[in-house]
Amino acid sequence: MPRQNAPMVAAAALTAAPDLGLRALWKTRLDSLDWLKQHDWAPDLAEDIGSRRWFRGLATMVGLGLAALSFWPDYAAIAASPVVTLDDAQRDELRSQMIQPIGYGADSGKRAGATAAVAQLAAAPQRTTVQLTATLAQGDSFARMLIRAGVSEADAGSATALVAGVQPVGQIPAGTQVDLRLGAPPATGQARPLEHLAFRARFDLDLEVSRVGGQLAITQQPIAVDMTPLRIRGVVGSGLYRSARAAGAPIEAIQQYLQALDQHLSLDTAIEAGDTFDIIVAYRRAASGETQVGDLLFAGLEKAGKPKAQLLRWGKEGIFFEASGMGAQRTGLIMPVYGGRVTSNFGARRHPVLGYTRMHAGIDFGAPHGAPIYAVGDARVIYSGWHGGHGNYVKLDHGGGFATAYAHMSRVAVPNGARVSAGQVIGYVGSTGLSTGPHLHYELYQNGRAVNPLSVRFTVSNQVDQKELAAFRARMAQLKAVSPGAATTSLAPRQAQGAQAPRREIDRLKS
Repeated sequence: MPRQNAPMVAAAALTAAPDLGLRALWKTRLDSLDWLKQHDWAPDLAEDIGSRRWFRGLATMVGLGLAALSFWPDYAAIAASPVVTLDDAQRDELRSQMIQPIGYGADSGKRAGATAAVAQLAAAPQRTTVQLTATLAQGDSFARMLIRAGVSEADAGSATALVAGVQPVGQIPAGTQVDLRLGAPPATGQARPLEHLAFRARFDLDLEVSRVGGQLAITQQPIAVDMTPLRIRGVVGSGLYRSARAAGAPIEAIQQYLQALDQHLSLDTAIEAGDTFDIIVAYRRAASGETQVGDLLFAGLEKAGKPKAQLLRWGKEGIFFEASGMGAQRTGLIMPVYGGRVTSNFGARRHPVLGYTRMHAGIDFGAPHGAPIYAVGDARVIYSGWHGGHGNYVKLDHGGGFATAYAHMSRVAVPNGARVSAGQVIGYVGSTGLSTGPHLHYELYQNGRAVNPLSVRFTVSNQVDQKELAAFRARMAQLKAVSPGAATTSLAPRQAQGAQAPRREIDRLKS
């Protein structure tokens, strides 16, 4: 029987089995290629280098690379579109359909082109007056600012001299805006003459320089200013800062308030939810609507109606004093920490860190971390900084052979060489150096020798002058008499009565 070739066999099979579809036929053919599935055609070429499996993977990689290169495009030149030259009319027509806000200053939309009826001018006419605003830059001078704005040097010098006669130009703050009106120049290319100048010279003064009869003259316009202090009271909620902001206290006032309290109380433990804060700051309001927040004047903190702190800014240095202790006579050393208990006495003891017995040259006061540490008497700081096992350390010379030292502070609040008063904060309780926990290690020296601080007393006199004490108490009464929010009332009724400056709340209290 003659041998049949493969196509004839396939045709015979398809004829013999007419119910066998094309899919089944292809499946039969693919099943005959099972030998392709038995080999890994894409092995890791980093393994079995030199083996048949490796060469098979190399052949696969080369084949795929050649296939990719076969689709690489050629470098035949591509013909570009012909260059189209537009005339003016066509260019205007094209530009009318474009949006060019940057290049042409928002020049979009179709406009009529120029016709023969439009004649080009030889020179554009100049405006008779020019109004503009100039800003005084940091480090700039008033005269240079005017010249840069287009004022002639002669007018700039005259205007500066007039302003300096009322307000020193060096005290005009940077950023001040000056409204200018310049007249027509006497000739082409020359500077314009100054016709009018107006600006805010001070918080309570407007100045205007105008040309009258060919000469510059200055006019002062005082602005009524109310200086009633701004008082904000409120209850501490989840946090003092958020509560004070919710009550309307300015940010700078809250920052000063917290800094003042931090000098006398521990902010971590002294302020509790439900306490009442009392903030009084210097405040100025101009009749024109501007306001200025000044320095903190009073910082108060109350609990259930009883004061925790009553701090009043007093003296040329602006130091805050506790009102409850103002004027008290103190004899003997004051306590370096309030509420601290003695946890270790003076004498030999087993050191809790070093583990052996040695002399304990002071006493330890247990106190919370961050509690303020006070100078026990008037003194001069003779050491301030890190001192080995003492950690952050301050030593004070009280005179008469007496000196005190304070160790393990979390931070120091006075510099070396400074003068301090009895009760002044010099640092805060911590656990720096050789320490097992937050406490104050306090030492007393007599003629250079460490002695028991509880066995020696010297007089600390803090008696305040009676006249100054009376002034202090009067100032305290004036501030606490200001109603909360009184400084935010409208000035319009006062101004309607006339140009007289409003009477201050404190002035009414004095009368």
